[in-house]
Amino acid sequence: MLASILASGLAVGAVYALIGITYNTMFATSRVMSFTAGQLGMLGGVLGSLFILRLGLPVLPGLVLTLAACALLGVVTEIVAVRPVLKSLDQHLYVLSTLALALMIQHTAALEWSTEPQPFPRLIGLGEGIWEEKYWLPVAACAATILGLEYLYRRTLVGRAFVAIAEDNYAARALGLPERNLRMASYALAGAIGALAGFAGGQLLLAFFANGPLLNFYGFIPVALGGLGNNRGAVIGGLALGLFQQAANFLVGGIFSSVAVFTLFILVLLAAPQGLFGAAAARRV
Repeated sequence: MLASILASGLAVGAVYALIGITYNTMFATSRVMSFTAGQLGMLGGVLGSLFILRLGLPVLPGLVLTLAACALLGVVTEIVAVRPVLKSLDQHLYVLSTLALALMIQHTAALEWSTEPQPFPRLIGLGEGIWEEKYWLPVAACAATILGLEYLYRRTLVGRAFVAIAEDNYAARALGLPERNLRMASYALAGAIGALAGFAGGQLLLAFFANGPLLNFYGFIPVALGGLGNNRGAVIGGLALGLFQQAANFLVGGIFSSVAVFTLFILVLLAAPQGLFGAAAARRV
């Protein structure tokens, strides 16, 4: 039983961590918490099932098309729901604009796909029991994502430009960096990461339109626990959340496990409002 809790907890936690990284990637270049992150994860499962099961495409083309479609949606999010708000005096309107877009995505998926959970295909067919691919695939996807982002931010010019915009967008603009193009690119990257979360976790979560709000909330908790903008903290927070949630499901079950998650979340934020790995914001002048 302990092995089952560990396997399922790490798998679900890896999905939450990837959604947390999606939040961070969008926030880094815009200072906007886009509530479409969970919907991107939901579409990763829905589109993966559509391309592979319904249309009969091989796994790799299905994955590429899923990532491309959600990357495009990320760009649309930046253009439709984020860019107009950044021009407004009251920039906190992003709460309404991104939430409205998220609701539109969710209801469109329900109308065009199904209101019932649909199966997600077995992708590789490796492993049995606690080593079944539905448990290790999300963890592998999370590890590959964090390593890829580390390489991008540390070893490439585009990644360093992302970091410059995230640290001080005013100084970055003064240096001639194309802030708008970089912001669009970061939203496309976030869309692909969110899609990967839903695709890798599809066998656990199924292809279900209602996964969007669930991933929105449980994906935000690792961001709050790990510190806003801290991808490593999001991974640690996501894995810890997944393990705690699965243990609570086993011990108390039902709605009480959600209450336990909420309680832990509140207690941690009361003790460390900036997250366990967050730091006070500072700006050089």
